[in-house]
Amino acid sequence: MTNEGIKTVLHPVSDLAAAKAVYTALLGVEPTTDSPYYVGYEFAGQQIGLLPGGGPQGMTSPVAYWHVSDIEAKLAEVTAAGGTVKDAAKDVGGGRLVASFTDADGNVLGLVQDQ
Repeated sequence: MTNEGIKTVLHPVSDLAAAKAVYTALLGVEPTTDSPYYVGYEFAGQQIGLLPGGGPQGMTSPVAYWHVSDIEAKLAEVTAAGGTVKDAAKDVGGGRLVASFTDADGNVLGLVQDQ
């Protein structure tokens, strides 16, 4: 099983247009995905995403996503170590699976598996 590290960070935003202006200025590139429910940037090998209202997950703070080769095995490993599954693995399209869990302090961490 491989762990490719953090490659995706999602940020909940209250004003998508305002956030998009700031992140476009910060990164110096236009979004690669620009929709009313998600604005995403590909920058320096990372995906930076903006989710209005925290998206369907109701996020209240940024969440870093580790890219792994086997999401179910990694969920089992982190829960055996004391983590708690927040959102079970689900297909979000294009063969991408995502899941999240909390650590012992309640911090939300994410996992991504591309098939």
